[in-house]
Amino acid sequence: MAQDTENWQHQSVLTNGIRMHYVTLGSGPLIVLLHGFPEFWYSWRKQIPFLAELGYKVVAPDLRGYNETDKPRTGYDIPTLLRDIVGLIHALDYQKAIIIGHDWGGALAWMFAINYPQLTDRLVVMNAPHPGAMQRELKTWKQLSKSWYIFAFQLPFLPEYQLGRNHAKLIGTLIYEAAYQKDAFPPDVLERYREAMSKPGALRGGINYYRELFKTQFSLFMGSRQIGIIAAPTLLIWGEQDIALDIALTKDLDAWVPELSIKYVPDSGHWVQQEKPELVNRYLADFLHK
Repeated sequence: MAQDTENWQHQSVLTNGIRMHYVTLGSGPLIVLLHGFPEFWYSWRKQIPFLAELGYKVVAPDLRGYNETDKPRTGYDIPTLLRDIVGLIHALDYQKAIIIGHDWGGALAWMFAINYPQLTDRLVVMNAPHPGAMQRELKTWKQLSKSWYIFAFQLPFLPEYQLGRNHAKLIGTLIYEAAYQKDAFPPDVLERYREAMSKPGALRGGINYYRELFKTQFSLFMGSRQIGIIAAPTLLIWGEQDIALDIALTKDLDAWVPELSIKYVPDSGHWVQQEKPELVNRYLADFLHK
């Protein structure tokens, strides 16, 4: 059974020229939950009430291009996406936040902590590579072969057409096949993702993250320039059965992230916070209470 989320507050703010939809629960210090592809705020359904119970104001936005948030044709480069998050935090009248991200949300979380240290209280990343590690591992055939879809997404129109056919049936297949714990994704949960990615412009928006990264942002995320040190206390949670990201991406991060803790989840795939929510929540509670 999918979790009942009907009573959670759905709100929106204007940030960086777009209207951003988010779900919120609780009060206290701010936690911002950043989802990945091909997801939306719903990927955090197991964490939202748990973190609110711990005494936080939890905000899970739909990122630019996803679900109920605006889907402009432009603005999917990393600096613009980071400014979306800055605007969200300020619109909520907070000066800093605990940033938690998974997949693309995790990539943004890394970059947010590097570029906006004054806004980053703590950082949690789940199955998303640090930019320095991705730069290093993309030079290996093992990771390059796992990243084939990034190159496929560079084609115009075709990825949207293929993924969007039959009410985004392939989106459900993609999520299910990448999961190690298949029972985390019953048909009703997969339907929520198919519905969200079937909204006009949603597939184009999500895929444009990859297109912009490939076209213009390698210097920011996977380039050769100096990568800033993250001063905030940081937790990396990693599902070891990830078919898209090699576990080598979690190694030798200390030079970039001095205050780093890593928790490995051996029996989880890429969608770690959905596949093993109780364990992930325990790791979150322990980290936040340090």
